Amino acid sequence: MRTVRVSENIVSLSEFKSHAASWFERLNAASPVVITQNGRAAGVLLSPCAYDELVERMAFLEAIARGIEDVESGRTVSHASIVAEASQRYRRIPSK
Repeated sequence: MRTVRVSENIVSLSEFKSHAASWFERLNAASPVVITQNGRAAGVLLSPCAYDELVERMAFLEAIARGIEDVESGRTVSHASIVAEASQRYRRIPSK
């Protein structure tokens, strides 16, 4: 996602309503559009692709944070113990 260009990607709500189709066309370039109301930012319009990317990044960052919390609180298991447990649990049965 590109950075917001103030001169190109900020529009008042009334301007957006009047020219919504052209603003949606601009989303193909993956640039967010900031919509203002009474001179203040009221919302951001993203392309579906940019939104999906944002959601995926957030989920990834949350998973990293959970992993760090697990390490810091001692909720970890050694690699060797996982290998030993998997080997025990999924031991191959010799063919006859």
